[in-house]
Amino acid sequence: MTATRLKAMLPPAASVVVAVAIATVVVAADPTSEAGFPLPPCPLKLLFGIDCPGCGAARMIYSLLHGDLPAAVHYNAAAVLFVPFFLWTWGGWAWGRWRGRRVRTWEQWRWSPHVALVLIAVWSVARNLPFEPFSSLRA
Repeated sequence: MTATRLKAMLPPAASVVVAVAIATVVVAADPTSEAGFPLPPCPLKLLFGIDCPGCGAARMIYSLLHGDLPAAVHYNAAAVLFVPFFLWTWGGWAWGRWRGRRVRTWEQWRWSPHVALVLIAVWSVARNLPFEPFSSLRA
């Protein structure tokens, strides 16, 4: 293994360290109950009383780390669906750094940014509608 390749892998390794640290904080905080220490609230929810697309993500991560998929989907279904795409993106980035050239992922597909923005917008509106079945999507 060359020094250049090791140097190229420092950012992916650092991102894994940061992810493990964040996961440790989320597990210690236990955002699903009052038992842990409090995480900061969502500013959008605090100011306007509505759920942003990421609301419930800490509880979703906590539930995924404990293997509770139904609870994770309850807290933030869109984020659960995004996790495989995020892992694909990270894996492509890390593999590309290892190989020394870019690896194409879903982000480079022509309509990906547009589809992602539309899905985020639809999720944002749907989870804030005040009637069933949408009210059950609130974080």
